[in-house]
Amino acid sequence: MNKKLLILLIVLMTLSLLGIIFVQAYWIKKSIEDKEEQFYQTVSQVLDNVASKIESREISDYGKRFVALKDSVGKPSEYQIRDIFYREVDEDSREVTIYNHGILKENYNIPPSFFDNDLLGDSATTITSYTSKTVETVLKENFGMDGKSYSYTPIKKITKFGDISRFEKLQFEEFFRDIANKLPVHKRVSKEEIKLLLEQEFKNRKIEIGFEYGIYSKGLPTSVKSRKFKFDPETVNRTAIFRDTEGKTDFSLLVSFPDKKGYLIGSILGMALITFLFTTIILITYVGAIYQLIRQKKISEIKTDFINNMTHEFKTPIATINLAVEAIKNPSIIGDKEKVGRYLQMIRDENKRMHAQVENVLRISKLERNQLDISKERVDVHDIIEDAVTHVELIVSDRGGYINTHLNAKRTDVLANEMHFTNVLVNVMDNAIKYSPEAPKVDIYTESTKNSIVIKIKDQGSGMSKAVLKKVFEKFYREHTGDIHNVKGHGLGLAYVKKIIEDHQGEVYAESEKGKGSTFYIKLPII
Repeated sequence: MNKKLLILLIVLMTLSLLGIIFVQAYWIKKSIEDKEEQFYQTVSQVLDNVASKIESREISDYGKRFVALKDSVGKPSEYQIRDIFYREVDEDSREVTIYNHGILKENYNIPPSFFDNDLLGDSATTITSYTSKTVETVLKENFGMDGKSYSYTPIKKITKFGDISRFEKLQFEEFFRDIANKLPVHKRVSKEEIKLLLEQEFKNRKIEIGFEYGIYSKGLPTSVKSRKFKFDPETVNRTAIFRDTEGKTDFSLLVSFPDKKGYLIGSILGMALITFLFTTIILITYVGAIYQLIRQKKISEIKTDFINNMTHEFKTPIATINLAVEAIKNPSIIGDKEKVGRYLQMIRDENKRMHAQVENVLRISKLERNQLDISKERVDVHDIIEDAVTHVELIVSDRGGYINTHLNAKRTDVLANEMHFTNVLVNVMDNAIKYSPEAPKVDIYTESTKNSIVIKIKDQGSGMSKAVLKKVFEKFYREHTGDIHNVKGHGLGLAYVKKIIEDHQGEVYAESEKGKGSTFYIKLPII
């Protein structure tokens, strides 16, 4: 995958993820706003219902007292009926129907104590009750021989009594509302009644939230309010209460909700958590996908680099073997045993070199799959170091350098595999030699700690930057130096070192500074 395509995929995936997060955040915000609007509408309905119930209860109380006093008075002091008559004659059946509608007016003298105040003085108050009376009379008209009527025979008579509901109700309510408005508000409604009605209304609507309430008169608080009620124009819901027949009033019923935000958030918390969970999963998947894309791209580049290095590593021995074979085939040389032997030795050495490269690749592959059988035994670290030095000292001497040992550790016995541990030291020293532009200068130190032995391999080579130092033990990684083949290798040596040391329950790390050389530390537990 080329770099531009990778960047395009990352940009598109990022935009998609940001879009999903934005939509989810907008949905949550919109849900809270919708819940808040729905909540306010419900609260408004609750307040209207509570105010209506309190007003109805107040009128009902006066009505019950009025009816009780009306019954105790007995027969009204006076009454009169105002009648309206209508006569209808059926010519075929000779039936006469007379409709009679009247209004019965009854006056009652009610004592002033009924109204709980002295506004009306000591005189009795006249309360008028109106009753509707309807009479339907059907008569049969009888005629004599001369054709003139002379008598009526009653057939049926229906009498109905009823209230003049609309008129009397309006008169009653208006009268008693005017009387009630003269009373202080705490005598008209109690805090307990308001609280009970609000709780019932909220319960009926399945709203479980704490509230505070109060009644205000002309914008000022009254004594009818809950203990913690505080007026806040932005959070308080209100409705008119104790309205007159024209709908006007000086009183307002107010309700506030101290934990309104928590309630609104809690109402969508379940869905919000599910949304957050899936968004988090998408985010983690996205990050993982981006990481894998970048990692695969790096691995692809590293493998390409590795193949190029391996190809370069094999080209020289293959070319050498080719030349040696061609030389042996030359008739003038085939008879020269000394030259043939030298060419055969060259073929053997180059073949051995290629075999070592292949073995190194197979070894690191087996290590990763835990298929490499590493048996351990008691060995002396100093002996292993001396043996490893002999593998590289000729190369160092040939380049005019040196490799010195400073073996100061007192306890040197460890549990290790002699062959693999030797290869580890050889790889680290070979690395120090390859990355020394001038004559390689390598010093090896050992020192004992409480439970470990530390091997320090220090060179004065080109060193490494901090970025390279972080990746130096990764498989296939090699520092780019302009010409990729100016230092032979395939990026497996230090990866092999790390795997072997970790298998020995040890640790390996490095310190380096560009241009000032590197120091590798190998720490192993001692017996």
